[in-house]
Amino acid sequence: MNKSLLIVDDELDIQSSLSFALKDEGYEVFTASSPAEAEKILESHAIDVGLYDVWFPEGDGLELLQLTKARYPHVSPVMMSGHGNIELALKSIRLGAYDFLEKPLELEKVLVVLRNAVEALDLRDENRRLKKQLVGKINFVGESKGMIQLRASLQKAAQVSSHMLIFGENGSGKELVARLLHELSTRKDRPFVAVNCAAMPEGLLESELFGHEKGAFTGATSRHAGRFEQAGEGTLFLDEIAELSPNAQGKLLRVLEERSFERVGGRTPIRAEARVVAATNRDLAAEVKSGRFREDLYFRLNVLSVTVPPLRERVEDIAQLASYFVRATSAEIGRTPPELSKELANWMLAYEWPGNVRELKNIIERMVIMGADPKSIGFSDLPEELQAMTIKPKGNLSQGSESGSLRELRVLFEKSILEKRLESFAGNVTKTAESLGIERAHLHRKMKQYGISSRNEA
Repeated sequence: MNKSLLIVDDELDIQSSLSFALKDEGYEVFTASSPAEAEKILESHAIDVGLYDVWFPEGDGLELLQLTKARYPHVSPVMMSGHGNIELALKSIRLGAYDFLEKPLELEKVLVVLRNAVEALDLRDENRRLKKQLVGKINFVGESKGMIQLRASLQKAAQVSSHMLIFGENGSGKELVARLLHELSTRKDRPFVAVNCAAMPEGLLESELFGHEKGAFTGATSRHAGRFEQAGEGTLFLDEIAELSPNAQGKLLRVLEERSFERVGGRTPIRAEARVVAATNRDLAAEVKSGRFREDLYFRLNVLSVTVPPLRERVEDIAQLASYFVRATSAEIGRTPPELSKELANWMLAYEWPGNVRELKNIIERMVIMGADPKSIGFSDLPEELQAMTIKPKGNLSQGSESGSLRELRVLFEKSILEKRLESFAGNVTKTAESLGIERAHLHRKMKQYGISSRNEA
């Protein structure tokens, strides 16, 4: 759909020439000769982009800018003036203008600025669309102590705009934490922009984060808005922050301290309004001591911090998470959710989950989609490499044990139950399996895994 544009200028020649050129570019163009006339158009039409002059015989373009931002926040205003200077440009940007153009206008530059403003609008619309899709999905499944504490911490952190660090292992859900923080904050109607620092080449980092002007380097054929600019007054999520080079760390620190930046090849400062939320799977304090991470940047980011617990420390959430992913995957492919066998559920509780929630999600998706029985998924639907894994118990389970990890105690408990049940059925594997509600073949695997033998089984 074509974007609508409002040109506000008391010079009719500029109105006419711009209107003609921009209509030819596909814009639906409205014109006004004064701020008062522009207000009426804004009230009666859905305007996407505004192109406002600063000076008028009657009225003030900057006041029109402020009114637009207050009453019509969906409009992206661009200011223009024949008396342009750095102070005026900075004031315009500070008041919410997307950009500032100096007269006499160059049509090519006007088109580039408007194209970038439209791209920013599309990004905002995409964020809104994704938010609608994520309704009910930005949710921490599980009621373990660690997750309850994490929710409480996020509720408090969402009330302020301080920068924040999120610690956690790979796959534990750090980006999900950042998105929930954003949704709980007053910035929820602004963009959420995520950047994977580990995947960003050093040579493109500055351009990606801060943008560039046309001709700033070979291949820069047009102006590009960087991630800080795209985030606007929303949230900028920097994942794997420890992967940044020392040079990149210095540039990021400067932006956080001065709260402004310039595009590569540009000289006009742009206000950095986004809240920065950074995440890492490393011990940043140790990285600082080793000299791999700047101490001043660490303290600048670490105003607030939370740690996402690994899945092995929230075993009581595994069944609920598995059920959630089964339902979500089934809904996505239009199937009735299959049941999880007891055999598979028991295996999930015993597994260490080195890839955390992401690994659980991926495995569930694979089994739901590729499983042999659409009504049920079981141990045999697991990837072969996982079926072949064994869990070796350590020591003996004694009543009142107070040492050992939860996993070790769980394994020892399961071994003890199997031994007692086999003994009660005089070593009959078939009857023991029936009493436990598992398949005979699975009981054999468990016995082999735990080193249990049956004297009465041929």
